[in-house]
Amino acid sequence: MKKIRITVMKTARYDDLIEKYENPISHACDMKIGQVFIADGWQRPDGFCESAWESISPFVMTLAHGGEDLYDGWMKNKRSAMISCNDGFRPVSFLLEVAE
Repeated sequence: MKKIRITVMKTARYDDLIEKYENPISHACDMKIGQVFIADGWQRPDGFCESAWESISPFVMTLAHGGEDLYDGWMKNKRSAMISCNDGFRPVSFLLEVAE
């Protein structure tokens, strides 16, 4: 099984939606642009957001098992994917790449 490099590419924060719909929370996402994690199989990398892992893990596993060309040519690099977490208030975009 191949290791997958997960790089935080972009983060967003929608304060208008947070103010209108979200209950106050004590800890929100703390991902930083450029942060890199290495996934080895189904195990979530240390320090990686649990909710984000649930969003991206199927793509991580597909790439780790040799899958490529997801969605028929969507990515220039066939052994990669750009996936966002499912947080509608603070979405994070991750670049997944097979680690050479």
